Amino acid sequence: MKNKITGRSAFLALLKDEGITHLFGNPGTTELPIMHALKDHPDLTYVMAMQESLVVAIADGYSRASGKLVACNVHVAPGLGNAMGSLYNAQFTGTPMILTAGQQEQGHGLMEPVLYGPLVRMAEPLVKWAVEVTRLEDLPRIVRRAAKVAMTPPTGPVFISLPGDILNSEAGIDLGRSTRIDARTRPSDEALRAFAARLLKAERPVIVTMDEVVKSDALKEAAELAELLGAAAYQSSTPYGAHFLSESPSFVGTLARMQKVARDTLAPYDLLIALGGDPLRMSVHSEVDALPDGLGIVQVGLVDWEIAKNYGVEIALKADLKETLRALIPVLKEMGGAALASRAKQRLAELAPKNWTARRAGLVEQIGKSAGRSPIDPDFLVLQMVEAMPDHAILVDEGLTSSRQITALRPHRDRYGYHGLASGGIGWGLPASVGASIANPDRPVVCFSGDGSAMYSIQSLWTAAHHKLPLNVVIVNNGGYRIIKQRLLAFHGDDNYVGMDFVDPPVDFAGVAKALGCEAIKVSDPRELKATLASAFNRPGTKLIEVMVDGKV
Repeated sequence: MKNKITGRSAFLALLKDEGITHLFGNPGTTELPIMHALKDHPDLTYVMAMQESLVVAIADGYSRASGKLVACNVHVAPGLGNAMGSLYNAQFTGTPMILTAGQQEQGHGLMEPVLYGPLVRMAEPLVKWAVEVTRLEDLPRIVRRAAKVAMTPPTGPVFISLPGDILNSEAGIDLGRSTRIDARTRPSDEALRAFAARLLKAERPVIVTMDEVVKSDALKEAAELAELLGAAAYQSSTPYGAHFLSESPSFVGTLARMQKVARDTLAPYDLLIALGGDPLRMSVHSEVDALPDGLGIVQVGLVDWEIAKNYGVEIALKADLKETLRALIPVLKEMGGAALASRAKQRLAELAPKNWTARRAGLVEQIGKSAGRSPIDPDFLVLQMVEAMPDHAILVDEGLTSSRQITALRPHRDRYGYHGLASGGIGWGLPASVGASIANPDRPVVCFSGDGSAMYSIQSLWTAAHHKLPLNVVIVNNGGYRIIKQRLLAFHGDDNYVGMDFVDPPVDFAGVAKALGCEAIKVSDPRELKATLASAFNRPGTKLIEVMVDGKV
C-alpha cells in the first residue's frame, strides 16, 4: 500500500527531487494549495516577485547564470498572460524551465468563472511541451517528463496547468524517478576527418560563435580551435552571452547586426565556421544580404533548427560542441602537421594589431577624451563601470544604445560572467540580474540597464532588497527611448520624437529605488563616477546607481 500524499505536497516533492531549490512565483487564489504545502517543505526557497513577467525573468536569469533547471509558478490566465513576454525571452535562449499556473477546479472551469482561460493553448506557442494534469496519479509522470524535456537539448521551457482539485486531492501514488538524457554526442571519425580536411583547405577561415558554446561549456575548446587554425573569431551578431574568450589572440570582436557592415566584415574570408546557432541573426530589414557571395559555411551544433536555417552549409554536424571540438582538434593537428602550425603562427601575427586586446587599448584611449564631458558620455560611463567592477563579478546587460561598447571593453573569461538581452523584448535585465544574484551568492552582480527598459520591471528591486542580494543596478538615464529615436532618424529622416521621451515629468529612479527598500545614489558629475561605482560594488546589499547621461541622438 503506497503512502498517501496530497497533490500539492507531491508537486513540491517532485520539484525538489528534480534538483529545484528555489520556486519563483507570484501567488493567487488558485496557487494557495502550493503556498499551503510550502510549510512542509522548508528546504524549498520561495522567491516572490511583484508581477508574473518578473517571476519568469528572475527564473530565466537564475538558469542562465547557473545552467540549472528552474521552476516558476504564476496565476491563471491573466498571470500567464503577464508572463508571456518573459516566456518569449526564455524560449529564445532555450532556458530549461518548468512554468506552472494554477487552474480552476475541473468542472468548475467548464463554467468559465472569473480569471478562467485555456492555459495550455495559451502557453503552447512558446514552450516545448504544454499539458494540464487531469488525474493526481499522472502528476509524477508529467513533472518527470517536463523536467526531462526541458533539460534535453535543445533545452527550453515547458508548461503545466495545475487544477485546484488535483492539488487538493490525496492518493497513494508512486513519485517515480528523475531522468536526464546525455546529449553530449560527437560525430563519426569519417565526418570529423572530412570536416578537418575542409578547414585545412581554407586559406582565410573565420569562426563565428553562438550560445551553444556556453551551454556545452566549450569556451576553452573554441579558443583552442581558433588559435590552432590561426582563424579570426567573432561572436555572432546577437552576443547575449560570453560566447568567446575575449583575450584569445584570435578574437576580433562582435559581428554587427546590420547587414552591410556584417557583409563587409566577412568579405575577406573564404570559409565561415559556425559554432552553434544562427551566426547572422539580423534586426531590421535590408536589401543587402549579410553573407558575402561565395563564402562557404560549415556548422556544428545540437539545435538542428538553427543549422543551415537561412544559408546552406557544406558540412553540417549535429553534435555537442565541446565533444566535437575535443575530438576534432587532435585530428586537425595530425592532418595539418607542421604546415598548419606555421600557417597559424603567421595568421595570428597578422591578427595581432586588430584583435580584441589591441582594439580595446585604442578604444580606451578614444573614450578617455570624453572624461570631463557633461552630461556624462555613455561610453565613458561604461568604461568607468568596467574598471570599477570586481574581476569575478557577473554583468547583466540591457543598456541597449548605452552598452554598445560593453563587450569591447569587458573581457569574457567564464561562461557565466556575462548575460545580455537576447530576444529584444525589453525589461528583462533587472529581474534577470536578481535571478543571477540568487544563483551566485558568492559573486557580486552588476546590472546595466537603460532607463526605458528599467521602467518595464523596476519593482523587481523589491525582491532583491528583500533577499539582501549583493546586486548593483546601474540605470543609464537619458530621459527616453534613445534607440527608437535613432532608428526613426536613420530610417525615416524624422526627428519628431513622439512618445519617446519621459522628461515631463522626469522619472526619479533613485527615489523609486528608495521606495522599494534599496540604497540609491544619483550621479551627474563624471569626476565622481569611478569612485562612486567602486564604493557601491564593494559594499554589501542591493544598490541602485542612477547616472545622468547625454541623451543626444
